[in-house]
Amino acid sequence: MTKEKLSLTLHAAGLKNIAGAFKGTSDPFAIVTLLASDPGEKPRVLGKTEVIKNTLSPKWTTSFLFDYEFGTETHINVSVVDEVRKSSDKPMGSAVFEIGDILGSRGSVKAKKLKKGGTLYARIQKAAPRSAGQLALRLRGIKLKNVEGLFKKSDPFFELRRTFDGPGGGAWIPVYRSKHVKNNLNPTWEPVTVDVNQLCDGDLDRKVQVAIFDFEGDGKHESMGLFETSVNELVKAAADKKSFTPKKGSKSYGTISVDECKITGAENPAGQVIDTTPSPAADPTVLPVPVPVMDFGEMNLNASAPIMPPQQKPTFVDYISGNCELSMCVAIDFTGSNGDPRKPGTLHHFSHDGRMNCYEKAISAVGGILSKYDSNQRFPVWGFGAKYGGVVRHCFQVGREQEVLGVRGILDAYKGVFRTPLVMSGPTVFTEVIQVAASQAKSRQAANPLSYTILLLLTDGAVTDVEATKQALASVADAPLSIVIVGIGNADFSAMHFLDNFEQRSGMNRDIVQFVEFRAHEFDKTSLTRATLEEIPDQLVQFFYTRGIMPRPSQGISTSKIVVDDYNEEADIDLSMQYGDDGEIALNDSNSAYVDNSYEAGLGRLHVMPPPTAPHQSPTPAMVAPVQPQPQPFTFQVQVPVGVVPGMQIQVQHPQTGQMLIVTVPQGVNPGGIFNVAS
Repeated sequence: MTKEKLSLTLHAAGLKNIAGAFKGTSDPFAIVTLLASDPGEKPRVLGKTEVIKNTLSPKWTTSFLFDYEFGTETHINVSVVDEVRKSSDKPMGSAVFEIGDILGSRGSVKAKKLKKGGTLYARIQKAAPRSAGQLALRLRGIKLKNVEGLFKKSDPFFELRRTFDGPGGGAWIPVYRSKHVKNNLNPTWEPVTVDVNQLCDGDLDRKVQVAIFDFEGDGKHESMGLFETSVNELVKAAADKKSFTPKKGSKSYGTISVDECKITGAENPAGQVIDTTPSPAADPTVLPVPVPVMDFGEMNLNASAPIMPPQQKPTFVDYISGNCELSMCVAIDFTGSNGDPRKPGTLHHFSHDGRMNCYEKAISAVGGILSKYDSNQRFPVWGFGAKYGGVVRHCFQVGREQEVLGVRGILDAYKGVFRTPLVMSGPTVFTEVIQVAASQAKSRQAANPLSYTILLLLTDGAVTDVEATKQALASVADAPLSIVIVGIGNADFSAMHFLDNFEQRSGMNRDIVQFVEFRAHEFDKTSLTRATLEEIPDQLVQFFYTRGIMPRPSQGISTSKIVVDDYNEEADIDLSMQYGDDGEIALNDSNSAYVDNSYEAGLGRLHVMPPPTAPHQSPTPAMVAPVQPQPQPFTFQVQVPVGVVPGMQIQVQHPQTGQMLIVTVPQGVNPGGIFNVAS
């Protein structure tokens, strides 16, 4: 599958004030760290948000980009820190999130409680592969209404705000916050450069909000009115010398003039940057730094008329974010060729020392990924190839209930089936479980058109009747269904190769099957999940798109209805940071950790493991432990491009790894100047 780029934004509520007695309120910012997935990798600090003064419920505007691939887990640690002047910053709490967990949650929002108090919210949205450009904006206030009191004047600042689609997306979220202008009811604010994708997803007619506030040192800023507009309306207002009236309720609070507004740095579908000719009034020091985040298409940026972005084919993330419900069902092979489960070494044997057999590993690995996208966590589990009452059953219920709760419920039902009068038998027949899965998938779609089912089928051998299996697959190709078949054990699976490109040879209109041999991935869980699930996104998109079924926005829900996970003392650790003079942040060598991604790591918990070489550690996996000292970071030099000013972000390529990095130009380094980057 093609990787998709996602954007992460953060906010918190009800943080504990740790500023100290008579020292006011904490000034929180957040640091995002990408955790390593094995001891051979290093955790990497992705960056930090801006500091928001005097608040315990910060809404940060900084966003972080991730490459997302269905079937691969990406864990991040978010550390909330109180900025302290003239001394060390103080940790306010940390939380670990998995990107797929956030995306699969309602509204693509995940929340966790922090140890020291408060709740941290992480929101994922799709970022585009190309830049829609940068909005260069200069606003001026005229005769704003004073809200400071009789003998003082207000200190106005403004916020640019946006909304998000989907549940929890109804609230206005700040994307940019200006500096305040002291004691001035006719403020001229500094020019602002905002990424158009971050502001409106590249939709120039999408509503944005401009909110004016009177700055207060205690963080309780008072509203001075607001108005709704769009990027196109702002561009037109600058060209036509028109202004806006901020209102608070029905009362006017002055006038906002748009002295300058233009878009530069947008890319067309070919990836070429389209630019505008700067107007005479433009400030030559305010130029954008293109950061590719959204497909925008050909457009004439000199025109003042509204510009409509092209319609595009939705992606997997569009559907998952647009109310698509993924459901999983599991079918397990209980034919006699699996061996006597009471004997060690056979495929269904359960070890007493906690080690998983191959069926358990495949269920926990693949099921652990798919379950993130199923809201009710209820899964049907079936068996095939066994006798009950002397009759061979090719599709029977595993467990006491038609649907079990969670992946742990699947594993418990699987173990429990051997306490029933089951007799392992044969032959190996898939047709009935395929047909039952397709029938249930169609029933779910009748209730919710954006419902899609994935059948995880585990078998120790090839099917007995290949032709009957082909006919069954062809008959369910019209169902909202994908089938993942995992071959368990060391059998000869060459007869299963008929599944390769089967849809082309059979005349089926879509590919619905993926076959993977477990033994090729027995010691690498990530490799298994990637191989088994890599075709699911394209299969899902093809099914819905060819039928004209598009993602749909959901009804918004309030933050109060978002499920908040409890603090996990074994995973939500505070990472020790060191701050460079150039503003770069790195982990202290003595406090790094990696995520245990082995099959035996368990379900529903994040394991952070020490390096295997640490002699003082017990063999029991610790959740947090020091790692070996890391080598000094590689340092290279970057020359500041023309038009880029200190404080702006630019994208550079690491000369050793080729990885693209986003770095901030230090203060005092002007265009043509050189600064060091440690990575």
